[in-house]
Amino acid sequence: MQRIGVFVCHCGTNIAATVDVKAVAKAMEKEPGVVFSTDYTYMCSEAGQTLVQDSIKKYGLTGVVICSCSPHMHELTFQKAIAKAGLNPYMLEIANIREQCSWVTKDIKVATEKAIVLARAAVAKVVLNSPLTSGTTQVTKRALVIGGGIAGMQTALDIAEAGFKVDLVEKNPSIGGKMAQLDKTFPTLDCASCIVTPKMVDVGQNENIRILSYSEVAEVSGFVGNFDVKIKRKARYVDEDKCTGCGACTEKCPMKKIPNEFNHNLNNRSCIYIPFAQAVPKVATIDPRYCLMLNKGKCGICSKVCQAGAINYKAKDEYIEEKYGAIVVATGYEQIKVDKYDEYAYSQSPDVVTSLEYERLMNAAGPTNGHLLRPSDGKEPKKIVWIQCVGSRETCDPTKGPARGKPYCSKVCCMYTAKQAILTKDHYPDTDLYVFYIDVRTPGKNFDEFYRRAVEQYNVHYIKGQVGKVTPENGKLMVQGSDLLLGEQVHIEADMVVLSAAIEPSPTARPLATMLTTQMDTNDFFTEAHPKLRPVESATAGIFLSGMCQGPKDIPETVAQASAAAAKVIGLLCKKELTNNACVAHPNEMMCNGCSQCQGVCPYGAITYVEKEFRMPDRTTKVRRVAQVNEAVCQGCGACTVTCPSGAMDLRGFSNQEIMAEVDAICQ
Repeated sequence: MQRIGVFVCHCGTNIAATVDVKAVAKAMEKEPGVVFSTDYTYMCSEAGQTLVQDSIKKYGLTGVVICSCSPHMHELTFQKAIAKAGLNPYMLEIANIREQCSWVTKDIKVATEKAIVLARAAVAKVVLNSPLTSGTTQVTKRALVIGGGIAGMQTALDIAEAGFKVDLVEKNPSIGGKMAQLDKTFPTLDCASCIVTPKMVDVGQNENIRILSYSEVAEVSGFVGNFDVKIKRKARYVDEDKCTGCGACTEKCPMKKIPNEFNHNLNNRSCIYIPFAQAVPKVATIDPRYCLMLNKGKCGICSKVCQAGAINYKAKDEYIEEKYGAIVVATGYEQIKVDKYDEYAYSQSPDVVTSLEYERLMNAAGPTNGHLLRPSDGKEPKKIVWIQCVGSRETCDPTKGPARGKPYCSKVCCMYTAKQAILTKDHYPDTDLYVFYIDVRTPGKNFDEFYRRAVEQYNVHYIKGQVGKVTPENGKLMVQGSDLLLGEQVHIEADMVVLSAAIEPSPTARPLATMLTTQMDTNDFFTEAHPKLRPVESATAGIFLSGMCQGPKDIPETVAQASAAAAKVIGLLCKKELTNNACVAHPNEMMCNGCSQCQGVCPYGAITYVEKEFRMPDRTTKVRRVAQVNEAVCQGCGACTVTCPSGAMDLRGFSNQEIMAEVDAICQ
């Protein structure tokens, strides 16, 4: 006989202000199987949990129903509480009467009636619940970090410092990411290279970190604690172990007119190249798209001048397979393509540049050696205009077609514009600078003071308004905009225009999310498990988020999140074994027809098929193909149960019988 206890939480006034909690508790006393029902101010408090534990012992409860907030908040808390009282943790049901009742209406009568219905459904289900036992799996003491920017490097270093092995996968020939391309950082104006280069060296010299540069993740399978990953190492045509980074091959290579991606194509590089002076690993890479030897069988000069004998034209892509206990995503960001904004003349004039291109023009290691020169004629500009929010904060007008940009604020544009303006004034005091903006957003320590410094100390002209058109004319850029504060049109004859373009996730993010079976939002940023309580974890166990892959943020925030992700990984890898999810799928082999539909929809690869002998009523044996579930891999999503045409697949803790009992209770 079932003995159920019901506990209704006030949640302060979150629930009690709209739901008559005492009426709910009173109504539950009449439900079949309920032997005790009460209410309390905060059920999640220590006193509330003690009330539940004492009631289990006093009334011999076999099941517990908590009427409170979402189970996402405190289900684990209450499971641990009843387990301490000797009750199986899966003999618990939570009726969500906060988010689903009190927070969606102000009508006390309606909210109370709905709360009673939800509580009744929870009671009906817990009566049919059966004790479940979780299995355990061993943890592989190794981590994978995907992305070698500042986020990935910080995460890898923190994990490595805890004594665990880390593989750092970077798609480019060198780690460093976007920060290696910056000139200075706001608001302190520290040299970006002076900050990131020592970090890169630390990563390269750490004995617990293996850098897999010029590589990509090809396949991911497995589950938390035991991920199986295949990594594609693209052919460099240069032996990393032999190359000394002397640069002789890059100097002698005859193919020297290849756009330099590191400098945003503002100058050229050779076919065999080292991305930048501080690259880690400092190893040359041959670009197979342009190499004469690889494409036509001619040249071979780099091989002749390489004294280390590192050149290998016969190199092939390699695949390595490794097991990991945890995976950290740190895939970073890109600026959106601005050539679709024809009104700003980006594709018409070389003097219209993006903010990252401007960074390279200002950088001492850039294409102009730190001298700010117009790309069109190599002269110093005397008047520069910045256009803010190019592609950011755009709403879609159905009458004008799909939006070209992004609906969100890119967060860092206002600050790096102020930084670039200040640096320009420092180097060229006579330059006139103008910034067209929608709003100036400075959400950070000393950020607003930094912006005011640009306006008040450096006399940067901030104009609240938008630019309607930029027109190249007689070697100048005619900027037409509006000043909303003065209510008039503005015409500026500029030498350069800088577009503060929106940032977006790396194009590798979505295919990677598919491999990792984790979630993304509509803008292709990875989605955290909980925006407040689990900000660096993904919804898929064992997958963690670091840096701009999760959303726009500045460098300090990125580093903080990177270390937070590392802390979560360390906490996972420190465990000898993990407790598996007990609410897993299981097939009724007698009903399974071997159709494979459940296998096709399983996002975790937990379902396989086996040939099995069955004894028939006439005592003959028959071999049938039936589904088999790997309970260590299954995450209990339920996709297979709704797909199975024969109804053979069920989910422990959420069986068809239990779900229908809830439906029947609601329909009473």
